[in-house]
Amino acid sequence: MKFGLNKTKTIKTLSGLYGNKAKEIYANIELLIQKYQSKIKNTSEPLTEKDVILITYGDNIQEDGKSHLQTLNKFVSKYCLPEINSTHILPCFPYSSDDGFSVTDYYEIDPNLGTWDDIEQLSEMNNLMFDAVVNHMSKSSQWFQWYLAQKDKYKDYFIAVNPEIDLSKVIRPRALPLLSPFKMKNGEVNHIWTTFSADQVDLNFKSPDVFIAMLDVLLYYTSKGSKFIRLDAIAFLWKEIGTNCLHLEQTHTIIKLYKEVIKVLTDNLYIITETNVPHKENISYFGNGENEADLVYNFSLAPLLVYSIMKSNVSVLHNWAKSLKMPSNKVCFFNFTASHDGIGMRPLQGIISDVEVAELAQRTENHGGQVGYKNNEDGSQSPYELNCNYMDLLSHPVEENDETRIIKMMLTQSIMLAFPGVPGIYFHSLVGSQNYYKGVEDSGIKRRINREKLEYAQLETALNQEGNLRNSVFKSYKKLLELRTNEKAFNPFGNAEYFNFVNSTVFVVKRSFENETIYGVYNFSNKETAINALEPNVVDLISKTVVNESLWKLGVYQFKWLKKQ
Repeated sequence: MKFGLNKTKTIKTLSGLYGNKAKEIYANIELLIQKYQSKIKNTSEPLTEKDVILITYGDNIQEDGKSHLQTLNKFVSKYCLPEINSTHILPCFPYSSDDGFSVTDYYEIDPNLGTWDDIEQLSEMNNLMFDAVVNHMSKSSQWFQWYLAQKDKYKDYFIAVNPEIDLSKVIRPRALPLLSPFKMKNGEVNHIWTTFSADQVDLNFKSPDVFIAMLDVLLYYTSKGSKFIRLDAIAFLWKEIGTNCLHLEQTHTIIKLYKEVIKVLTDNLYIITETNVPHKENISYFGNGENEADLVYNFSLAPLLVYSIMKSNVSVLHNWAKSLKMPSNKVCFFNFTASHDGIGMRPLQGIISDVEVAELAQRTENHGGQVGYKNNEDGSQSPYELNCNYMDLLSHPVEENDETRIIKMMLTQSIMLAFPGVPGIYFHSLVGSQNYYKGVEDSGIKRRINREKLEYAQLETALNQEGNLRNSVFKSYKKLLELRTNEKAFNPFGNAEYFNFVNSTVFVVKRSFENETIYGVYNFSNKETAINALEPNVVDLISKTVVNESLWKLGVYQFKWLKKQ
């Protein structure tokens, strides 16, 4: 049996978490490696400029007579490949709430979506990214029901806390109670830790059984063809009363242990951590550049692009981008501008002022969106996320014409595509969607403003209708993707250099890898402008023209990708 763990070192690390149970846990890890060794392909496919990930729910597109996953397969095959070579299917497992993030069974596919066969068909033409919702699961899950029934094996799977204990230091992502009461089989009431909602009961990672159970889940997903695994809400994993229960060292240790085990079996699985927190805390999940996350969500990028459009000024964006340093050439950011969630505000902490955060919140409401709030330690509330379609947040959905809306949208997307790292494109950004007000009205859930379900035939008609907003956005996006995926300068691990100009409306990034160099040049104002040329002879990849002038000229909200000859 191939086994690459350092036994002495691993047991020592496990001892720091689980004391004298470390050797028993190690033995269980060995059994899991034996279980999955023949089921996981031990391959190595390094990330390149050709890696682009579609972020979507399994049922974003629907049609009669087909499972939702079959329809997704059809869409990916016809409209995404080859430029978008990977698909992140947001939680596709049975669930009870939170649009999939309250999982009842980690090992089954939601029958409303399809089957594992549908997933396998998608994996044959496309890389996959799965969600591992490891912090919590549904109160309707069998595991929690067995806990309530007081079955011995599950007695430590969840966290019961005396409600009289002071938990005021715990950082909360939502303005909801931290503890939720549940009646046990013997009639007693246990108050269970529920970080996100009363339907989402937190797992107790102080239990060795939970540690092993969730490792099994991760290896199962890997065996099902996942190239990327997103560790959802990972920052909250370990609870220690008396602390803020966020980013605790034990959480980082568990990620490192899980990665070590996975790497024994394959080099073709990339761990992505999802931590919607201030930037410095977020990047801590890179570890030393080898031992923790392979990719980290770049949460600050999306709101900073909106901020820069709002201010017609790139100074903050430039200074932030220039500060980005990777701990090694083996890790990178997962860049995105929109997702199924809102746009997080905590990642702007320390980058812009509270007054400016309030301006973004006001802009959201002015553009038809809503604002989610979190509770602070002092009893106050502050903006936690902006719930608004990204294009509608960048431009007013009524007061600005489609031409302006499209160019602002593509300006921001072209920066995201040019940033070092792997790009993730939300389905509704790709197909030019707008605020879905009915979803919010029908459900009362703010995030559904950006989670509309579309009928396949209607979407296809719009995507192929010249002059339609969806058609214009989609064609623009695909053109950029075709260019990006064929330029080595956009390698995720390539060099990035940022240039400052007196003209604070222009953002410039120089991307280079091996012997290729591309300058991304972006005008964030509604006026024509120009900067001094940084190279005497370049080719504009978008217009396919040679630029050999002393000035690089930019129209209103125009961007260029200029390749060094």
